[in-house]
Amino acid sequence: MKVPNSDQAILGDKLERYCLNDQHFQEKHKALLFQKRLGITLKNKEILEQALLQAITEYDAVIYKQDRYGIHYDVKFLLQTEKGSSLILSSWIIRSNETFPRLTNTYPVNK
Repeated sequence: MKVPNSDQAILGDKLERYCLNDQHFQEKHKALLFQKRLGITLKNKEILEQALLQAITEYDAVIYKQDRYGIHYDVKFLLQTEKGSSLILSSWIIRSNETFPRLTNTYPVNK
């Protein structure tokens, strides 16, 4: 199944604040993984932005959970860059009072 209204997906500031921020006290390990595996940093974040927006429209999603906040989806996809390739897990939510997906998290995974 595809994430509903995936063409309206919003990335917000998750990449800058968490996923690619190598200074974040809890999430810096994700930034290091993106840099080591794919060469992606805040300076070239548009590579990841484009890949995330393309993946949510093209790949199937799995409902991770449904709670009072909304429906949570996971989309996995393979990302290849000049430096390397990695499977990427992207997590999204369609909030209970909204109709479009928002990025909640993303990071490289092994499987």
